[in-house]
Amino acid sequence: MREHTPAMDTRFLQTFLVVVERGSLAEAARVLNLTPAAVAQRMAALETEIGFSLLRRSGRTVQATPNAAAIIEHARSILSQVSDLRAVAALDQPVGKLRIGAISTVLSGILPSVMRRFFEHFPGIEVHIVPGSSLQLHDMVRDDHLDAAFLVEPPFDLSKIFTWHLMRSEPMIVLAPPGEESDDPFEVLRRHPFIRYDRKHWGGRIAETYLLEHGLRPRQQIELDSLEAIVLMVNEGIGASLVPEWAPPWPEGLLVRRLALPEPAPRRNVGLLWPSLSPRARLIERLIQVTGEPAHL
Repeated sequence: MREHTPAMDTRFLQTFLVVVERGSLAEAARVLNLTPAAVAQRMAALETEIGFSLLRRSGRTVQATPNAAAIIEHARSILSQVSDLRAVAALDQPVGKLRIGAISTVLSGILPSVMRRFFEHFPGIEVHIVPGSSLQLHDMVRDDHLDAAFLVEPPFDLSKIFTWHLMRSEPMIVLAPPGEESDDPFEVLRRHPFIRYDRKHWGGRIAETYLLEHGLRPRQQIELDSLEAIVLMVNEGIGASLVPEWAPPWPEGLLVRRLALPEPAPRRNVGLLWPSLSPRARLIERLIQVTGEPAHL
């Protein structure tokens, strides 16, 4: 008769990862709200189950053995899959973890209120937020390092494996330095040094395409990827710029002028991207529920 082997307790794997991350049984005990003895017992049980020593002790600290290092990513994957199972099963009371990416203007302008509403409705969901550029976040979603990302709509046709939800459509505007009297955005761009929105960013490419289509060749002074830094430099009178009218807050005390472009003006569309067949699709749908209708400025 085949002997039954008890299933490994996922709490042991969680304890193992915390111990390796913290490098101390005592510190892991504090994080997990356990006694150091309980943490040591869990680790001993896991080592017995695995069949190898996982920790090398040195005074009050511990280090992962080569055997432990070999299973760290597998342990994380197992815990993630268990979290997915709970999320799928909890139809009425969603739980689980979401890994979300966000560009900087979403982090400061859109995400705080979205997260507040989200946690009011779904307090059992844990969210890990990763900042980055739209290109970086797109690739992280594609490679399964993120479950979803708030980013600028890609300048290419999306693969059918992705789903896109528009949140905000932002017109491109000209920022003129304080004291500028002209209301003509083209004149402002021709006359002032140009502070360029980085062309490596998808929003920067929208600005570059517009300039080329309208035969505008402003004298470039600076190129950078921070919209907040751009508006502050325009405010100092360094030059003019062409940027999206991103979600507030903007820096306080600005004296810059915001000039609309002739219609049809280009727009930077910001939204949520995720894999259509994601095991966390139900959690992502709940996140979309609290984002509200797309905003068109």
